Amino acid sequence: MVVAASTCRTETVFDYSWKNVVVAYWNRYPNPSSSHVLTEDTIQREVRDGKLFSRRLLSKTNPVPKWGARFYNNVPVKIVEDSVLDPVKKTFTTFTRNLGMTKIMKVDEIVIYSEQTDGSTLAVRRAYISSQVFGFSRAIRAFGIERFKSNGNKASNGFNHVLRRMFPHSLVGGGTHQPTVSATTSAGELPVSTTTTTVAATSSGNHNNTGTLKSAAKVGYEFFKCHASKIAQLFSVKN
Repeated sequence: MVVAASTCRTETVFDYSWKNVVVAYWNRYPNPSSSHVLTEDTIQREVRDGKLFSRRLLSKTNPVPKWGARFYNNVPVKIVEDSVLDPVKKTFTTFTRNLGMTKIMKVDEIVIYSEQTDGSTLAVRRAYISSQVFGFSRAIRAFGIERFKSNGNKASNGFNHVLRRMFPHSLVGGGTHQPTVSATTSAGELPVSTTTTTVAATSSGNHNNTGTLKSAAKVGYEFFKCHASKIAQLFSVKN
């Protein structure tokens, strides 16, 4: 099935060790920037092959623009969050997806927290946003991208608040990084498979936009190709 899709990538550096970031991650709610997060529950957790696999269910709400009121009300949306913590490679990967209103706007997000040479922690967030609403897909995707960036800034600020509270004397990397995100985006027509493990790219057939769409398709394809095994691992957590 071919649907309109957009991708966005952001990077944030936290001036705390990877270990501290991981510990704080499980305690990041509530914080002053998380009023939209209503509930969080851990529904599955196990250790396999030396890695910690977790599955959590969150409930979030966000205001919708006036034009969006015709499609859905501002009601809480359930979010599934799968994660894999690898203490050997010192990577912590989370994969989230919304359960409701997926035909209106579906958001698949991967965040990878990794240790840097100066002792700080880099968080790379990637989102794949799609919509099946005919005639409004572009506006919905644009809204989703802006919301993703806005929420990324809020999440970084809130996370830094928690880190400062939990580890007030543990700054690393010189403490010079600002709690902001840098972002890159792309958009195009991408075919989405029935599962979220792989995405294959094709041309849209529009000769005027062939270059742009091929570039966007390549971004989406390479991203999911690189992380297909990780996503498969995340989904392998037993229900």
